[in-house]
Amino acid sequence: MKREHRLRYIIKEGILDTFYIWKDELKNVFKDEGVLIFFFLVPFAYPLLYSFIYNNEVVHEAKMVVVDQSDSYLSREFTRRVNATPDVEVVAVRADMEEAKRMLDRKEAYGILYFPAEFSKDLHTGKQTTVPLYCDMSSLLFYKAFLLAATEVSLDLGKEIRMHSVPSTSAKQEEITVNPIPYESVTLFNTQNGFASFLVPAILILVIQQTLVLGIGMLGGTAREKNRFHSLVPVSRHFSGTLRVVLGKSLTYILIYVVVCIWVLAVVPKLFSLPQVGDPVTILLFILPYLFASIFFAMTLSGFMTTREAPMLVFVFTSVILIFISGVSWPKEAIPPFWQAVGYLFPSTPGIQGFIRINTCGATLNEVVHEYHTLWIQAGIYFVLALIIYRFQIIRSRA
Repeated sequence: MKREHRLRYIIKEGILDTFYIWKDELKNVFKDEGVLIFFFLVPFAYPLLYSFIYNNEVVHEAKMVVVDQSDSYLSREFTRRVNATPDVEVVAVRADMEEAKRMLDRKEAYGILYFPAEFSKDLHTGKQTTVPLYCDMSSLLFYKAFLLAATEVSLDLGKEIRMHSVPSTSAKQEEITVNPIPYESVTLFNTQNGFASFLVPAILILVIQQTLVLGIGMLGGTAREKNRFHSLVPVSRHFSGTLRVVLGKSLTYILIYVVVCIWVLAVVPKLFSLPQVGDPVTILLFILPYLFASIFFAMTLSGFMTTREAPMLVFVFTSVILIFISGVSWPKEAIPPFWQAVGYLFPSTPGIQGFIRINTCGATLNEVVHEYHTLWIQAGIYFVLALIIYRFQIIRSRA
């Protein structure tokens, strides 16, 4: 009976201490202007900033200069049709290639479409001709716009030329002769070919992890600066249990970031009409382990933050790298195995990969089971590491 009473007392004390730590951490968050910026201002403003920047989705009116040494009806018609596409604007027609190159050097244009002198003559005599396309490859999106426009016009004009060159036959036979294998491009998921639809969902997921690292790391640095022996936890009976310290602090971050996740992953995509085809329940179930993994990852890192400024160095050093090794800006299969392994030390890598497949492609939880299980494993590992770090800090503060 005494043992049962003792157990009840320990459980009651543990729960009360956990909520005491939760309230204490919540006060620390709202007393610290720096933490408020990283927990509220950054996750609320950053998604808006990125969405506004990439709101046009695709590049329009990419500037092109035409070098027309053919000076024929066909070359002028080709130029007119390219200029009529929404993605390309022909800003000048020149007879000299050197002058066109100087326009590229001055950034007055980003691509050159070159018609050789024999262009029209070759077409009229039934010979194959070439229209070279030169592009400033420092701007890959411009190259894509130029290539698509030139290819589309080339195919359409080529069909018309072949149609006029074949003997008079039925309409059906003409169609088969001119276009024996019809080509049809079907865009799946990102139907607008939009850059925002491609990149912003990954940024949104990364913002959650990185702001947690900044905010929790700053709280850890502040605690070390003001606590005895520069430890993470104060000398208090409420902070004597490792589990209650970790749970109490993490409960604070979970409650704050539930609101942040709703804003970042639900409200912002709606505001900017980003594609969302995933089931909301599936997204919720997937984000749950990602949030846990990110929080315990940040708490683990906070054990190594000796000053308030240290988390900013981590943020600056890792943010761009994490986008590169996440498999979004560069295909995962093309990343060296070592860097793939490094990427899976961070919750953002499986988080980004799984979220994009669910949110943009409509995948089910079973279809992202690898990423889903990885996040739960990361959450478990970083939870244990956080317990070890805080246990060491508790012992150290009472030594």
